[in-house]
Amino acid sequence: MSVPPTIETERAPAVRTDPTRSVRVRLRAIDPRAYVVYLAFLLILVFFAATLSNDGFLTSANLLNILKQTAPISVMAVGMVFVLSAGEIDLSIGSVVALSALVAAVVLRDVGLVAGIAAGLGTGVVVGAVNGLFVTVLRLPSFLVTLATMGLVGGLARSITNLESVAVTDQTFANAFGSGDVGPLPSLILWTLGVVLVGHFVYRHRRFGAHVLAAGDNAAAARVTGIRVNRVKLAVLVGSATLAALAGLLYAGRLQGANYNLGSSDLLLVIAAVVIGGTRLFGGSGTVVGALVGSLIMGMLNNGLILMGLSSSEQLIAQGVLLLLAISLTLREPKA
Repeated sequence: MSVPPTIETERAPAVRTDPTRSVRVRLRAIDPRAYVVYLAFLLILVFFAATLSNDGFLTSANLLNILKQTAPISVMAVGMVFVLSAGEIDLSIGSVVALSALVAAVVLRDVGLVAGIAAGLGTGVVVGAVNGLFVTVLRLPSFLVTLATMGLVGGLARSITNLESVAVTDQTFANAFGSGDVGPLPSLILWTLGVVLVGHFVYRHRRFGAHVLAAGDNAAAARVTGIRVNRVKLAVLVGSATLAALAGLLYAGRLQGANYNLGSSDLLLVIAAVVIGGTRLFGGSGTVVGALVGSLIMGMLNNGLILMGLSSSEQLIAQGVLLLLAISLTLREPKA
């Protein structure tokens, strides 16, 4: 009996692994636009440090002043990151700043410390809830809703005290919300760090942050997966207005007074800081830390231009140019 010939199987050639391949893949996956804000921060810092070396730009007092001035902007920028990431926008934050500061100052004067703080923050909660309900229940665009409440709340801020400023004489309130220090750090910086750390943790490490990103990226798909999109949008609008109210308290504490002009120019600065920081205007992507760096860039830019002797109109031009550059670098879609 003959033995059938054996069929010799062909061995597969050994796969040669390229140790640099995984590194190249990771490098291609990195979006360089995410780091533009940090490069811009360094470039602007170096530029002003070189050109204003004799004007005290790098002194500890001036740098500390920049951090203090940008504190309310940084606080509101955190709330705006959540709103934009959810695919919405809040144009009423500047008006909320003024109304919350005035309400807090009046109640603080007439009732007391705790009631004044609660009234100021409660004003933001109410405005945010109104915005959120109109957006989620009536399904109106947040741009139009918050544009309307911006005018409404601004009118209330002007009428609540008949255009008169209200002084804040409670030193405990002033120390806690802007004028005091805790050890070597001003309270304004501590408020900024606290809001940024909590915002970053919720945005990156909690389920709510993932739901915000999913709702902003594709609301229909998010609903299919069981995410309550309307609840998410309501929450981010309430959170944004509440942080704007906190910014109003910080203004009132630092200036030891409140008036209807507080926050009138903050909307552009907040949106610029958030967009420069890398948050998309159309939802689905954002960064709280980037928004903080963006607000520091705006504060550093304003401070440097003032030291250079530029007028307010020239400062606005510089802000507009910077915002256009940021939009071009962060929002322009890459080629397929």
